[in-house]
Amino acid sequence: MNTKNKNIEEYAIEVNDIDKVFYIPDEKVTSFKSYFLQPWKLFSRAGHRFEALSDISLKVKKGECIGIIGRNGSGKSTLLKILAGIYEQDKGEVKINGSLVPFLELGVGFNPELSARENIFLNGTILGMKKSFLDTKVEEILEFAEVKEFADTPTKNFSSGMVVRLAFSIAIQAKADIYLLDEVLSVGDIGFKKKSMQKMLELINNEATIIYVSHDLESVKNIADRVIWIQQGKLMGDGDPADIINQFTQSL
Repeated sequence: MNTKNKNIEEYAIEVNDIDKVFYIPDEKVTSFKSYFLQPWKLFSRAGHRFEALSDISLKVKKGECIGIIGRNGSGKSTLLKILAGIYEQDKGEVKINGSLVPFLELGVGFNPELSARENIFLNGTILGMKKSFLDTKVEEILEFAEVKEFADTPTKNFSSGMVVRLAFSIAIQAKADIYLLDEVLSVGDIGFKKKSMQKMLELINNEATIIYVSHDLESVKNIADRVIWIQQGKLMGDGDPADIINQFTQSL
């Protein structure tokens, strides 16, 4: 069999030796006075270099559920944004084999002037769902998000939790081969978390490929086939969930 074809069949995600660097400005020009007295600062790149990811390589098989752990600022969300195509790596290569839905910064694409019902159609269309499909799912989405009584209320009047619950309930309807989830199971109260976990398990049972970033180590241990530990932008561990989580907790 052709090696290239076999590789495409086996792996959903391939990340080869990627780096990502951000430049953090040391000083901002924030006033008109500063613009006139120090105009060169508008075009200077004064600041410090922050290496968010360094030499990261990994392969994810189709149907695998991968947990990613690490402290705040370790590079977990940056990696997900590169996989989602939101950021572009500075070095290395990323291959995505299949359709992908990112559950990142849920609710960002909402129009606050539109109602919950209207935002379902707006956000669902952005995620590639057809209006005819959304017509059959809108009541289910409102029910799952626990905002049915506010269906025609502008989302600018929603709490942040209501917005994220609604966004999650829309995104979970999208059919894809790969799902990227960043702390989505921390949304809402105990009841909503339980429903969200059930949806996650349904995706796993349907052999979707899952990349799951979370600080909830117990949930990672329970659902992940494999765990990746990132620390200060570097890959510190990749393997059995219990072993890698134990190494991570020992490092703390």
